[in-house]
Amino acid sequence: MPVTTCVFDAYGTLFDVAAAARQAASEPAFSQISDTWQVLAEHWRLKQLQYTWLRAVAGAHEDFWQVTRQGLDWALERNGVAGDPELRERLLALYWELQAYPEVPSMLAALKAGGMNTAILSNGSPDMLSGAVNSAGIGDVLDDVLSVESVGVFKPDARVYDLVGKRFDCAHDEVLFVSSNGWDAACATGYGFTTAWVNRAGEPVDRLPWTPAHTMPDLTGIPALAGL
Repeated sequence: MPVTTCVFDAYGTLFDVAAAARQAASEPAFSQISDTWQVLAEHWRLKQLQYTWLRAVAGAHEDFWQVTRQGLDWALERNGVAGDPELRERLLALYWELQAYPEVPSMLAALKAGGMNTAILSNGSPDMLSGAVNSAGIGDVLDDVLSVESVGVFKPDARVYDLVGKRFDCAHDEVLFVSSNGWDAACATGYGFTTAWVNRAGEPVDRLPWTPAHTMPDLTGIPALAGL
């Protein structure tokens, strides 16, 4: 069936998760991370994701904001700056104002102009996602923002992907699911979605039972992939 619904992961896909550390590092008050912010951002993101997986497997769910704070605390300690509460608070504040990647507004506008349903499907808590969407100014080109908090488990649990069909009353093969996380796109393939992996960093394909249907360097090709 033709694609009717385009659904996006949020963090790392629409929103640049490195933006918080990059911005803080540019500010004179936090010059201690001016040369290491990229490593700090990578560690923060890695632990954030690892903690979602572990909590999902262990049945120990907490919302994504708690997981984000815990991931940052690990990353700060790992990079030798755990004793700076002002840096911690600045990084957490900036996470609510993450920048969207440059192509995001026009890409989403093209999908809406073509009659597509558009949505976010994210591990993020509703408040976090609302802050990011408002900061990026993309609320008018999204039909909905779906959070895992409504089912109480993180991706890639199938109950998360179920949210799309329940919201838009669409079949699995009507959905184009887009994620910057290879594991997320792969698992969504296994669920039955058509998938696109936005592999901005040129990473290897994850060794999983499934692979993303499409791989692209950014989001500019999504409208064409959706058939527009």
